[in-house]
Amino acid sequence: MRVTKHTEKLKTPFQEPPGRARSPLRAGNVEGRPFAPRRRARSDAPCRQPVQRVKARHIGRPPILEVCDLRVERGGTTILDGVDWRVERGQHWVILGANGSGKTSLLSALTGYLTPTAGEISLLNRTYGRSDWRELRKQIGLVSSAVRQMMANDEPALETVASGKYALIDFRGTLSRTDKSRALNILRQIECAPLAARPWRVLSQGERQRVLIGRALMAQPQILILDEPCAGLDPTAREHFLQFLQRLGTSKNAPTLVLVTHHVEEIMPVFSHVLLLKDGGVLASGKKTNALNSRNLAQAFNARMKLQTAGRRYGLKVQTNDKSPPVL
Repeated sequence: MRVTKHTEKLKTPFQEPPGRARSPLRAGNVEGRPFAPRRRARSDAPCRQPVQRVKARHIGRPPILEVCDLRVERGGTTILDGVDWRVERGQHWVILGANGSGKTSLLSALTGYLTPTAGEISLLNRTYGRSDWRELRKQIGLVSSAVRQMMANDEPALETVASGKYALIDFRGTLSRTDKSRALNILRQIECAPLAARPWRVLSQGERQRVLIGRALMAQPQILILDEPCAGLDPTAREHFLQFLQRLGTSKNAPTLVLVTHHVEEIMPVFSHVLLLKDGGVLASGKKTNALNSRNLAQAFNARMKLQTAGRRYGLKVQTNDKSPPVL
């Protein structure tokens, strides 16, 4: 019996640099209204947030995730600046932005792979740098192309899902009866029970994405981040996958979902809030009905755009000055 081939890399939890004062905690923008990142005098005031109506059962409960005035600088370049973001329980978010807007860097900071220059990240009322990050990061499930590319071709879907409990790639141990039972239940939850014995190499792209979601759910995370999960899917497979996300998000005891995408067409009705990034800062943040509009999208993508709706789904029409005939 072979032992595990390799494990997912863990990095040392980041700490605030010695002698550095905490960065200013700016007020968030009025919900749905854009603003440009700006610098202010340093302060230790708590992170102020947009005024929002909150359901009574959430009053007094800490947010599941809070990012306060996050700044990341590398080599004299500012990657993220003044990012404020608050995720309450019961919310599902979409992170939208053009290439280079800071989406990937924000995810890297949330999962501990990118050390902030200043600001705070709190998960379940515990702050990175003041708590054991190795334990905190277990509360965040991540499905990304980086994980997908590391999977072993001969690993059955059941073992792929079970390996999420131990954060292992290419699991070669013996599953306990408890782990096997839980992995089977998760395969049923993600609608992949018939794939339990099927190896990774023969799974379709859509099936692989679902299995990776099951793998993330094995660790019982509080937040599940989906980093462009529809990349590489054909239109039919993408729609099937999005309908699956809708069912997952509305299921009992579902984790908070965070979908990272470029495409408004992938925003399903289950997603309640939008974080729109531009040039490393927050352009708009809040309820989907307020933050997602043609004006904000045009600013985010530097183009004339018109947001279209069809039922509870979205579409986007991009207006260009290119008058050349279409290529048939």
